[in-house]
Amino acid sequence: MKALARACVLAWMAMLLVISAFAGEAPTKPYSVGVYYFPGWKFAPPFAKSPPWDAIRQYGGRKPLLGFYDDSRIDIATQHVRWMHDYGVDFVVYDWYWINDGGAVLTQPIDAYLASPARSAVKFSILWANHTDTPSSLAQFDAIVDYWIHHYFLQKSYYRIDGLPVVFIFAPEDLDRKATSFGTNVAQLFERARKEAVAAGIPGIYFVATSQAVAEPVEHGLPAAEYSAISAYNYHMGLSGNYSPDMPQSHSYSELTNGYRQSWTWILTHSRLPYFVPVTSGWDKRPWGGSPDKLHDLSFSVPHEFEEHLKQARSVLDQYPDKTHRTVVICCWNEFGEGSFIEPTEKWRFDYLQQVKNVFGGPVQ
Repeated sequence: MKALARACVLAWMAMLLVISAFAGEAPTKPYSVGVYYFPGWKFAPPFAKSPPWDAIRQYGGRKPLLGFYDDSRIDIATQHVRWMHDYGVDFVVYDWYWINDGGAVLTQPIDAYLASPARSAVKFSILWANHTDTPSSLAQFDAIVDYWIHHYFLQKSYYRIDGLPVVFIFAPEDLDRKATSFGTNVAQLFERARKEAVAAGIPGIYFVATSQAVAEPVEHGLPAAEYSAISAYNYHMGLSGNYSPDMPQSHSYSELTNGYRQSWTWILTHSRLPYFVPVTSGWDKRPWGGSPDKLHDLSFSVPHEFEEHLKQARSVLDQYPDKTHRTVVICCWNEFGEGSFIEPTEKWRFDYLQQVKNVFGGPVQ
């Protein structure tokens, strides 16, 4: 009897150990959600020629719940990060600029994020907005990469894939043109950048091209340039391998999201590279002067339409889990001048963030 009791106790203890082992495993989310962040909400001449919120005030529905804030404030960064985390956003991608006569500019939201006590709740990355006629030389490219390494990549909260810090490139075609102008190519630039990272103790760099669904770059140019993956900042129409300037842009949010689905489908069936699925809350550029096709600025959403768009994206992630890394990137947190925002506003409050949480899940507890 004693032997039986002892055996039962040992079996019970073993079962507890197994349960404890499973309970100790870190839970994971089934999807990874990123969001682009526009760093333009501080009056910073000469880059900004007028107070940026002035153009937004006259358009109803765009006043942030935090008011017309200064994005260099640490308390603003802290609140943004907490909201992102609470509604299931895993990483934020800051638009990042370098200009020829000023170096790195509009970095104040990243600086505020890095000073925030909440920074560990959400990872951060950068989108190099390289449509500023840079880099102008190989030396300038080296300086840009050096800045990334020593200001960002060594931070524990920097967003990584397979241990590599992730950098999105806004205009791959511009980078190719600039590289050619000083006698090299993008693959050689990336090799140089990755070697510089390795010298600093970082295993490399994961470069993501933002691209339309056009055959030459997707099937040939971007893989040859040694990009690690493809995504997009936004789409204005659906494409299936070809583009011409006379193609019509969307005139409603429904047309816009139909175009997104068309582009998703084509890229997923033609790209050799992973594809982080881009999604959008809409488009209405009137505060920034409006689109050339004025009807394109009718491509804004309401929350339930945005939710349906996210569900369509989730279906794509489920269909292509390996190729998409189950990752979406939302345009945008706060592109108020282009009508692309999910940040809480006085009009919609948390409705857009709630759709993100409804579709992709909240934070892991």
